[in-house]
Amino acid sequence: MVKICNYGFDESFIDEHRDIHGIAYTQNVLSGRYKNIILWYLKEGDKRFNEIKKLLVSISQGSLTKQLKELEHDKVISRTVYPEVPPKVVYGLTDKGRDLIPVIDMMEAFGEKYSEDSINRK
Repeated sequence: MVKICNYGFDESFIDEHRDIHGIAYTQNVLSGRYKNIILWYLKEGDKRFNEIKKLLVSISQGSLTKQLKELEHDKVISRTVYPEVPPKVVYGLTDKGRDLIPVIDMMEAFGEKYSEDSINRK
């Protein structure tokens, strides 16, 4: 079984199951309750922290900060600080993040096709 955590993967798993490593890696990058939605929102363009917070009304400031830091650590998003008073911080997708957008779009299409709301609309 793969070890999904912030520290990586169990080496014996990688050696034994090379074919599934890509799936496990992607799952590790996207693990987090709001990461998929943050990436979906950032595909429209760069956003400030408060814009992302307004989209995710139920998330605490700490949780949002944690999710953004993890995405930044994985080099999926970039964080740009502008030297203003008050400081302006903008988040945007990196090339790696843009490469994840087709995955997010496929998740969106799957949800539209199979979610309860979609079934009730047909």
